Amino acid sequence: MTTEPLDPIPLSALQHWAYCPRQCALIHVEQVFEENIFTQRGQALHKRVDDPGFELRDGLRIERALPLFCDRLGLVGKADVVEFLPDGTPYPVEYKHGSRHKRADIAACDDLQLAAQALCLEEMFGKPVPEGALYYATSRRRREVAVDADLRAKTEQVVGEVRRLLAASVLPPPLNDDHCRACSLCDLCQPEALAPTPEHSAVRHSLFEVDD
Repeated sequence: MTTEPLDPIPLSALQHWAYCPRQCALIHVEQVFEENIFTQRGQALHKRVDDPGFELRDGLRIERALPLFCDRLGLVGKADVVEFLPDGTPYPVEYKHGSRHKRADIAACDDLQLAAQALCLEEMFGKPVPEGALYYATSRRRREVAVDADLRAKTEQVVGEVRRLLAASVLPPPLNDDHCRACSLCDLCQPEALAPTPEHSAVRHSLFEVDD
């Protein structure tokens, strides 16, 4: 019996959903996008790693703009940088603007995107990817991330949530919270027009709540 391939989900959609499901739907269902200072900074940063290529440094093979896929989950995308260790183990490095000292819930969105890259690399190269790193341009520091069982489970759960969102093609209500102030789609979204229901927030909060 042949299994039909899953419709591909961009890796970026996972982070968009983790930040705000409505933002994810606006970008990936409605196909709308607006720039603000934060998106412009991100684009400027990614110009450094958007040109495919590789180099050898300190015993590592460093690949830039490496295409990624995971057929099992139906994911596609691109890694900013993948460092291949001497034994061939991939080590993804995702570039972000801002400081490594982000709010915990925002950092969790970054972690999820990195974990999705790790799952792709594992399928592509047949090697475990136990960790990766996020490089923050403002602080010029890396934050290492363990791709553990809990993060893997959260990532796969978000893949399912995004797939259901894209299939439904319905805009969720806005979060109408602190996330909206930094969102480039705030004017299009009009978050104050409709507050989210408790049911809408429950799944996302259970994934990204942070212990005190």
